Amino acid sequence: MSNEAKRNKVIPVALTIAGSDSSGGAGIAADLKTFSIMGVHGTLAITSVTAQNTYEVTGIYDISPLIVRKQIEAIYNDIGIDAAKTGMLSNADIVNEVANTLKSYDFPLVIDPVMISKSGSTLLKEDAIKVLIDKLIPRATVITPNVPEAEKITNIKISNLDDAREAAKIIVEKYGAKAAIIKGGHMMGDFSIDVLYYNGQYKEYKEKRILTNTDHGTGCSFSAAIAANLAKGFDVFESVKIAKIMITQAISYGLPIGKGHGPVNPNAYMEINYHKYLTYLEMKKALSLMKENEELISKLIPEISTNIAMALPKFYTRDLQDIIAVPGRIRNFGNKLIFENEPEFGASSHVARALLKYMEFYPDYRSAANIAYDEKIKKVVEKLGYTSSYYDRKYEPIDVKETEGGSIPWGITYAINISKKPVDFIFDLGDFGKEPGSFIFGKNATEVIKKMIEVSKLI
Repeated sequence: MSNEAKRNKVIPVALTIAGSDSSGGAGIAADLKTFSIMGVHGTLAITSVTAQNTYEVTGIYDISPLIVRKQIEAIYNDIGIDAAKTGMLSNADIVNEVANTLKSYDFPLVIDPVMISKSGSTLLKEDAIKVLIDKLIPRATVITPNVPEAEKITNIKISNLDDAREAAKIIVEKYGAKAAIIKGGHMMGDFSIDVLYYNGQYKEYKEKRILTNTDHGTGCSFSAAIAANLAKGFDVFESVKIAKIMITQAISYGLPIGKGHGPVNPNAYMEINYHKYLTYLEMKKALSLMKENEELISKLIPEISTNIAMALPKFYTRDLQDIIAVPGRIRNFGNKLIFENEPEFGASSHVARALLKYMEFYPDYRSAANIAYDEKIKKVVEKLGYTSSYYDRKYEPIDVKETEGGSIPWGITYAINISKKPVDFIFDLGDFGKEPGSFIFGKNATEVIKKMIEVSKLI
């Protein structure tokens, strides 16, 4: 890198040397998305253009090795490179050219030895594997083979963690990589365990195995995340640790598109926190509005107290931990509302369970609150023109009554089946020992509080 490039560096730069995937799920598309969400500027050297989708590769066109080299040199001579990764290299000539070119540079290099596509197509020709082993692996800071790739490189059968440890050690001590991580996705068990060997030490990265069909681009995004973190100055252990967290989320929130293996979603690593922040701000805004109108709203607080909840967008809402609410609920004391705690995710069970079930039918309705119920409240709701439905617990099946937390989801389903459309209010008519109540629903927390205020003005 030139002195001028060093002086002008405002963001770490990572380079991907890989093939393109027309479906956007793997290859340079996955790498650049991952670089971006990891906070580095992504650059690229395309090695091959593929025609593929989620279930097949229909064409491969390899780029001239000379052009591959010139792409690398162009980036380095102007922008600079803080770390790089390789993906699909396709043939022996490209592998050889990349290896020879990278000898001139000392930036960290992550090798994802892409050999077979998710759909089963060959992405690295047989004669290229020997060149990869002899010339490129010795240049690797980290190499990230899955089990079939590690078996191909080491010529040993990998059936368990001990085999994976042996393979990782061979790749480092025999073939010259600084670090090798054998990914555990192809091994059996409830957990996916990646085994890293580096500086004479083993480190295991363990996550609950995710059974999904949205795993296209897993290896690309994982290796790109490692490269991005190396570019930011993290060591190998920390880079792999962060990459493992990212890829677990990316797989868990993969995109169910196409007819085959949908792509992983590296954006989840950034988007979940982004949406949590926006949801928190919306909740704070709604609570301020609630406090400004506390004398009015205090008329609606039931004996069990009130809560208001708001969920992340439906795609990222799985359970109660994805819904923000007020810990300890909101109580009425002398016509004043008592908020004892800041809103937190996972703080509600009662209202959040109602919201979770409602969102299964109408995902745009991301907020709910509970208030009291009586005939006067019901008449005011009707007078204001709000839509409503109800559920009567006398129709609740015995097995639902006996299931912890089962009554509210059953009731919301019952009410929606009656209404056959989104409603503003659902009335719980109560039962022996169960206080009647009302749920208010809206697309955001402020909308819910505004409905609450309108009702309270007429009570």
